[in-house]
Amino acid sequence: MGLKENMRSDPVSRLNLRDPVVASESSSVREGIQRMRERGLGCVIVIDDQRRPLGILNEGMLRQMLSVNPAVIEAPIRDYMSTSARWVRLTDPVVQVLRAMQNENTRFVGVVDDDGRLAGLTGQKGLMEYVADHFPEQVSVQRIGQSTHYAQREGA
Repeated sequence: MGLKENMRSDPVSRLNLRDPVVASESSSVREGIQRMRERGLGCVIVIDDQRRPLGILNEGMLRQMLSVNPAVIEAPIRDYMSTSARWVRLTDPVVQVLRAMQNENTRFVGVVDDDGRLAGLTGQKGLMEYVADHFPEQVSVQRIGQSTHYAQREGA
C-alpha cells in the first residue's frame, strides 16, 4: 500500500504520541503558560477531573489575547480556551489528524481513548514522522531527544 491508503487505514495509535501539557479548568492562564514553557510545547489541553478534554489553549491564541489585554494572564484558563477543538480517537484513521488540523487551523490535535479520556497529543510533528517512516531513504527526520546522526556525509 502507499502513503495515501495507509493514512486511511492505519489507526492514530500508530503515530508517535506525545505526553500533552494539561491543566484543570480552574487553572490560571499563567499556570498554563508555565507548564507549556516547562515542557517546551505550544499548547495546553484543559481537562476535567476524569481526564476528558474540555478545550485547548495554544501559543497563537495566547499571543493574540495577551496583546489585547495582558491582565488576562491571571484569569481562569476556561475563559480563554477554545472549545471547538476536534479530538481524534486512537482507533480513528491517521487521515483524521490531518483533517482536524486543517479544520481547526492548528498544529496540535488531542488524542482520546475509547472512553473519551486524553491519551496523548499529536499533530504536525506526528504526521511528519509518519510520512518520514514511509520514505526513510528520501526523508531524514531528527526525532525529539535524539542526537543528530547521518548515515553518510553530505556534500563534497
